[in-house]
Amino acid sequence: MSFQKSTAREYFESIVIAVILALFVRTWAVQAFKIPTGSMEQNLLIGDHLLVNKFVYAPTGSAERSWLPVTDVRRGDVLVFKFPEEPERDFIKRVVGLPGETVELRQSRVFIDGEPIEEPYLDLMRPDGQVPYDMRGTYGPQRVPDGHVFMMGDNRGDSQDSRYWGALPLDYVKGRAFMMYWSYESASEFYRDVGVGATLRRLTEGVTHFFTRTRWERLFMAVP
Repeated sequence: MSFQKSTAREYFESIVIAVILALFVRTWAVQAFKIPTGSMEQNLLIGDHLLVNKFVYAPTGSAERSWLPVTDVRRGDVLVFKFPEEPERDFIKRVVGLPGETVELRQSRVFIDGEPIEEPYLDLMRPDGQVPYDMRGTYGPQRVPDGHVFMMGDNRGDSQDSRYWGALPLDYVKGRAFMMYWSYESASEFYRDVGVGATLRRLTEGVTHFFTRTRWERLFMAVP
């Protein structure tokens, strides 16, 4: 009997430790995120499931910066963040402008402080050297306030970003996307529908079509 109690206790303690570690990892280290819209195509597709590094941007002056592999936000980083107009929603976009810089759009080109920048991550959007997306006219010049960054989607003609809701406060950043761990071919509504019924449909379809709709070539790809 004592052996059985000891075994049960060991299992219980193992489960508790596993739950605590999982909560710690999700809260402080890595979080999963899925792409529900086409605003980052062709680099990130609807149905891409990503891992997000949550401690990479420890606050300036914090103790964590002395012992964690942290860095500052850089141009070109793909960030998951709280949508400023609805903080309960998570968005994903790319950093284009940094604090204190002046951002301007002219004829499909991004200018920072009056100079055009190179955007190699848009190569997939530029076959034969052309820019096939609509930049929706011009923008700016607009200075990025201190403590903020200017965010844009890679699919510039279909992205609700800083051109519409302004610069993003750095306090709203949740982390940097760094790897795709799964990619499932689907329509936007598949991920945008909410409720218990929608969740059950996603689970059922994900299991039923796992092998036929998984984009196997995108598994474990680094985020461009």
